[in-house]
Amino acid sequence: MRDECSPQAAGPLAGVRVIELGSMYAAPTAGRMLRDFGADVIKVEDPSAGDFARQWQPAHEGLAIGFSRLNAGKRSVGIDLRRQDGRELVRLLARDADVLIENFRPGRMESWGMGHEELSKDNPGLVMTRVSGFGQTGPYRERPGFGTVAETASGYAFLNGWPHTPPTAPPFGFADSIAGISAAFGTAMALYRRGVDGHGGEIDVSLYEPLMFILGDAVLNYTASGEIMQRHGNASGAASPRGIYESGDGGWLSIAASNQTIAMRLFRAMGRPDLCTDERYATNRARMANNETLQKIVADWVGSRPRAEVLAVLDEHEVVAAPVNDARDIARDPHFTERTLVSLAGTVFGEAMMPGPVLHVKDYPGPVYDGVPAIGEHTEEVLAGELGLAADRLAELADAGVISTRPGA
Repeated sequence: MRDECSPQAAGPLAGVRVIELGSMYAAPTAGRMLRDFGADVIKVEDPSAGDFARQWQPAHEGLAIGFSRLNAGKRSVGIDLRRQDGRELVRLLARDADVLIENFRPGRMESWGMGHEELSKDNPGLVMTRVSGFGQTGPYRERPGFGTVAETASGYAFLNGWPHTPPTAPPFGFADSIAGISAAFGTAMALYRRGVDGHGGEIDVSLYEPLMFILGDAVLNYTASGEIMQRHGNASGAASPRGIYESGDGGWLSIAASNQTIAMRLFRAMGRPDLCTDERYATNRARMANNETLQKIVADWVGSRPRAEVLAVLDEHEVVAAPVNDARDIARDPHFTERTLVSLAGTVFGEAMMPGPVLHVKDYPGPVYDGVPAIGEHTEEVLAGELGLAADRLAELADAGVISTRPGA
């Protein structure tokens, strides 16, 4: 695993304070992206139930895997935003914050008197990053939205799968993850602009738009030609040969001969240089027209030998290919363990690893992930130690159920 150091000490976002009012997936992903590069992220949770992601499965010894991955290293403050006193506490926190992330339905923050216009009166430099199902504007703005809805509404599910199978949504938070990364990107842009003019800003991220962007040419193709792109399974519909193939020993691997040079290299690696000049396969247009036949040729070659041998031959010929990895493969791969995986320490998981930051910054080794916060674990530390609330006021708020001041309270 790669070297680690304190994100607050060395990260490019060191000194940036983030108030995260996010729950579940997309907004907490944005919070993790910022925390990964040094920001201090204060996660505001319901003082009794916490983020619903704490209840997700799978879990180990009562600690949810998904919640842990997105929230390790954040500080948890238990505040009930449904109470006026709770909202006042968040307003006080926002006065000294650089960023506030929220994922309530559009209009909720305004109804609480906590829209960007209101919060920026006390803190003109505040960046407010807003993540919602369909965005802050448009006819669908008030619709609730989870990742599954974004994956279908964006057009992704329609294109995912095989021609004769139903549209398929991914079995993980695909739309949420992409929206969260996009929200972090937007936040960083706003912080940069603030450094120029001193003013914060409002970032509006919907769950579906980042996913719609990466779908490629589907909408442009339709509006330009009237053609509706269809499902192609593991093929791309744009270049051939490309796909996932089973080797002779039952292992699976991918090959992406998505440009002319690599396609020619693949044919030579297969011992079939004749395919390079065969008019059916000499160009991408011809290969696409004869894709079914070509795919069988490639599949038969891959299926005639063990996966390791196939991959070695392809690597020798500089053909783009990789094994189809499961989690065990990833955890044992020396490249991933050196560059990508990081330790999640201080939990009931023991010697656990998870993917670290999504990119690398020179001279910044990356953050430490030491512990997953319990609900309200840092309430007293933040409200008393940093906001200056008196002990009797904290006790009063705790007795009223507005805050929780100890883990799990």
